[in-house]
Amino acid sequence: MELVFVRHGRPLHVVDAVGGADPALAEIGQEQARHVGAWLMGEGIDALYSSPMNRARQTAAPFAELSGLTPVIREHLREFDHEGSAYVPTEVLKATDPDGYRQRIAAGFIDEDFDQVQFKADVVAAVDRIVTDHRGQRVAVVCHGGVINAYLGHCLDFPADDYMKFDVDYSSVSRVMVSSKFQRSIASVNERPHFVGNPHLAVRGG
Repeated sequence: MELVFVRHGRPLHVVDAVGGADPALAEIGQEQARHVGAWLMGEGIDALYSSPMNRARQTAAPFAELSGLTPVIREHLREFDHEGSAYVPTEVLKATDPDGYRQRIAAGFIDEDFDQVQFKADVVAAVDRIVTDHRGQRVAVVCHGGVINAYLGHCLDFPADDYMKFDVDYSSVSRVMVSSKFQRSIASVNERPHFVGNPHLAVRGG
Protein backbone atom coordinates (compact mmCIF):
# COMPACT_ATOMS: atom_id res chain seq x y z
CA MET A 1 0.00 0.00 0.00
CA GLU A 2 0.99 3.63 -0.37
CA LEU A 3 1.02 6.28 2.35
CA VAL A 4 0.73 9.82 1.05
CA PHE A 5 1.80 12.10 3.89
CA VAL A 6 0.65 15.71 3.54
CA ARG A 7 2.07 18.32 5.84
CA HIS A 8 -0.43 20.99 6.90
CA GLY A 9 -0.46 24.45 5.34
CA ARG A 10 1.09 27.45 7.01
CA PRO A 11 -0.64 28.30 10.31
CA LEU A 12 -1.11 31.56 12.10
CA HIS A 13 1.59 32.82 14.46
CA VAL A 14 0.37 32.20 18.03
CA VAL A 15 2.01 33.10 21.35
CA ASP A 16 0.96 32.66 24.99
CA ALA A 17 -2.01 30.45 24.17
CA VAL A 18 -3.91 29.09 27.17
CA GLY A 19 -4.24 25.30 27.13
CA GLY A 20 -1.76 24.82 24.28
CA ALA A 21 -1.25 26.52 20.93
CA ASP A 22 -3.47 25.03 18.23
CA PRO A 23 -3.54 27.70 15.53
CA ALA A 24 -5.78 27.75 12.50
CA LEU A 25 -4.34 28.14 9.02
CA ALA A 26 -3.17 31.55 7.90
CA GLU A 27 -4.68 32.91 4.68
CA ILE A 28 -1.81 31.52 2.61
CA GLY A 29 -2.16 28.19 4.42
CA GLN A 30 -5.80 28.03 3.39
CA GLU A 31 -4.77 28.63 -0.21
CA GLN A 32 -2.10 25.93 0.06
CA ALA A 33 -4.75 23.54 1.39
CA ARG A 34 -7.07 24.24 -1.54
CA HIS A 35 -4.30 23.61 -4.05
CA VAL A 36 -3.05 20.38 -2.47
CA GLY A 37 -6.66 19.21 -2.08
CA ALA A 38 -7.36 19.73 -5.78
CA TRP A 39 -4.11 17.99 -6.71
CA LEU A 40 -4.90 14.98 -4.50
CA MET A 41 -8.06 14.41 -6.54
CA GLY A 42 -5.85 13.02 -9.29
CA GLU A 43 -4.03 10.63 -6.97
CA GLY A 44 -6.69 7.96 -6.51
CA ILE A 45 -6.85 8.28 -2.73
CA ASP A 46 -8.89 5.53 -1.04
CA ALA A 47 -8.98 6.89 2.52
CA LEU A 48 -8.13 10.07 4.41
CA TYR A 49 -6.63 10.43 7.89
CA SER A 50 -5.80 13.56 9.86
CA SER A 51 -4.18 14.79 13.02
CA PRO A 52 -6.73 16.28 15.44
CA MET A 53 -4.97 19.66 15.40
CA ASN A 54 -6.66 22.59 13.68
CA ARG A 55 -3.99 23.20 11.08
CA ALA A 56 -4.11 19.58 9.90
CA ARG A 57 -7.90 19.26 9.91
CA GLN A 58 -8.24 22.52 7.97
CA THR A 59 -5.67 21.33 5.43
CA ALA A 60 -7.59 18.08 4.96
CA ALA A 61 -10.95 19.85 4.59
CA PRO A 62 -10.78 20.97 0.92
CA PHE A 63 -9.83 17.48 -0.26
CA ALA A 64 -12.49 15.92 1.97
CA GLU A 65 -15.12 18.18 0.41
CA LEU A 66 -13.99 17.46 -3.14
CA SER A 67 -13.60 13.71 -2.70
CA GLY A 68 -16.45 12.96 -0.31
CA LEU A 69 -14.02 11.15 2.00
CA THR A 70 -14.50 11.71 5.72
CA PRO A 71 -11.20 12.34 7.53
CA VAL A 72 -10.48 9.78 10.23
CA ILE A 73 -8.90 11.56 13.20
CA ARG A 74 -6.07 9.81 15.01
CA GLU A 75 -4.67 11.29 18.22
CA HIS A 76 -1.10 10.09 17.71
CA LEU A 77 -0.81 11.94 14.40
CA ARG A 78 -0.67 15.21 16.39
CA GLU A 79 2.57 17.20 16.54
CA PHE A 80 5.10 16.87 19.36
CA ASP A 81 4.54 20.52 20.40
CA HIS A 82 0.79 20.18 20.86
CA GLU A 83 1.01 21.16 24.52
CA GLY A 84 3.19 24.21 23.87
CA SER A 85 1.87 27.73 24.44
CA ALA A 86 3.22 29.12 21.15
CA TYR A 87 3.53 28.32 17.47
CA VAL A 88 6.09 30.43 15.65
CA PRO A 89 6.60 29.60 11.94
CA THR A 90 10.26 29.11 11.07
CA GLU A 91 10.38 32.06 8.70
CA VAL A 92 8.96 34.33 11.45
CA LEU A 93 11.47 33.05 14.00
CA LYS A 94 14.31 33.52 11.52
CA ALA A 95 13.31 37.15 10.90
CA THR A 96 12.53 38.15 14.49
CA ASP A 97 15.00 36.09 16.54
CA PRO A 98 17.99 34.89 14.47
CA ASP A 99 19.86 33.62 17.53
CA GLY A 100 16.82 31.67 18.69
CA TYR A 101 16.42 30.26 15.21
CA ARG A 102 20.02 29.00 15.18
CA GLN A 103 19.55 27.45 18.60
CA ARG A 104 16.39 25.67 17.43
CA ILE A 105 18.23 24.27 14.41
CA ALA A 106 21.06 23.02 16.64
CA ALA A 107 18.49 21.28 18.85
CA GLY A 108 16.66 19.77 15.90
CA PHE A 109 13.61 21.88 16.85
CA ILE A 110 13.15 19.59 19.86
CA ASP A 111 12.82 20.80 23.46
CA GLU A 112 15.08 19.23 26.08
CA ASP A 113 12.22 17.64 28.04
CA PHE A 114 10.56 16.12 24.97
CA ASP A 115 10.49 12.31 24.86
CA GLN A 116 11.51 11.68 21.25
CA VAL A 117 11.57 7.91 21.69
CA GLN A 118 7.97 7.69 22.91
CA PHE A 119 6.76 10.15 20.29
CA LYS A 120 8.29 8.10 17.50
CA ALA A 121 6.86 4.87 18.92
CA ASP A 122 3.37 6.40 19.09
CA VAL A 123 3.60 7.73 15.53
CA VAL A 124 4.81 4.42 14.11
CA ALA A 125 2.06 2.51 15.92
CA ALA A 126 -0.61 4.90 14.64
CA VAL A 127 0.62 4.82 11.04
CA ASP A 128 1.14 1.06 11.01
CA ARG A 129 -2.45 0.63 12.16
CA ILE A 130 -3.51 2.61 9.08
CA VAL A 131 -1.37 0.29 6.94
CA THR A 132 -3.01 -2.77 8.48
CA ASP A 133 -6.49 -1.38 7.82
CA HIS A 134 -5.81 -0.41 4.19
CA ARG A 135 -3.88 -3.19 2.50
CA GLY A 136 -3.38 -2.53 -1.19
CA GLN A 137 -4.79 1.00 -1.01
CA ARG A 138 -3.48 4.54 -1.28
CA VAL A 139 -4.11 6.59 1.85
CA ALA A 140 -3.58 10.30 2.49
CA VAL A 141 -2.37 11.22 5.99
CA VAL A 142 -2.53 14.94 6.80
CA CYS A 143 -0.28 15.68 9.71
CA HIS A 144 2.88 17.53 10.80
CA GLY A 145 6.58 17.85 10.12
CA GLY A 146 7.56 16.00 13.28
CA VAL A 147 5.19 13.13 12.55
CA ILE A 148 6.51 12.78 9.02
CA ASN A 149 10.12 12.90 10.25
CA ALA A 150 9.37 10.23 12.85
CA TYR A 151 7.95 7.79 10.31
CA LEU A 152 10.58 8.48 7.67
CA GLY A 153 13.24 8.07 10.36
CA HIS A 154 11.71 4.72 11.25
CA CYS A 155 11.81 3.66 7.59
CA LEU A 156 15.52 4.53 7.44
CA ASP A 157 16.30 3.02 10.84
CA PHE A 158 17.49 6.32 12.29
CA PRO A 159 18.16 6.32 16.06
CA ALA A 160 14.95 6.58 18.08
CA ASP A 161 16.21 9.80 19.66
CA ASP A 162 17.69 11.41 16.53
CA TYR A 163 15.42 11.38 13.49
CA MET A 164 14.48 15.02 12.79
CA LYS A 165 16.45 15.10 9.54
CA PHE A 166 13.99 16.27 6.88
CA ASP A 167 12.97 19.82 6.06
CA VAL A 168 9.29 19.23 5.28
CA ASP A 169 7.55 22.22 3.70
CA TYR A 170 3.99 23.39 4.26
CA SER A 171 1.47 21.27 2.32
CA SER A 172 4.24 19.21 0.73
CA VAL A 173 3.75 15.51 -0.01
CA SER A 174 5.98 12.60 1.03
CA ARG A 175 5.29 9.01 -0.02
CA VAL A 176 6.06 5.69 1.63
CA MET A 177 5.34 2.27 0.12
CA VAL A 178 4.62 -0.49 2.65
CA SER A 179 4.43 -4.18 1.72
CA SER A 180 2.19 -6.79 3.31
CA LYS A 181 5.19 -7.80 5.43
CA PHE A 182 5.76 -4.20 6.53
CA GLN A 183 8.80 -3.66 4.36
CA ARG A 184 8.93 0.12 3.98
CA SER A 185 10.36 2.10 1.09
CA ILE A 186 10.45 5.90 0.86
CA ALA A 187 9.28 6.87 -2.63
CA SER A 188 9.58 10.65 -2.27
CA VAL A 189 10.03 13.49 0.19
CA ASN A 190 8.72 17.05 -0.12
CA GLU A 191 6.83 16.83 -3.40
CA ARG A 192 5.20 20.14 -4.31
CA PRO A 193 3.62 19.73 -7.77
CA HIS A 194 0.59 21.74 -6.65
CA PHE A 195 2.83 24.84 -6.37
CA VAL A 196 3.59 24.83 -10.09
CA GLY A 197 2.45 28.18 -11.48
CA ASN A 198 1.90 29.46 -7.94
CA PRO A 199 5.37 30.29 -6.58
CA HIS A 200 3.89 32.48 -3.83
CA LEU A 201 2.67 29.27 -2.14
CA ALA A 202 6.18 27.89 -1.74
CA VAL A 203 6.73 29.27 1.75
CA ARG A 204 9.37 27.31 3.61
CA GLY A 205 7.96 25.34 6.53
CA GLY A 206 8.71 25.27 10.22
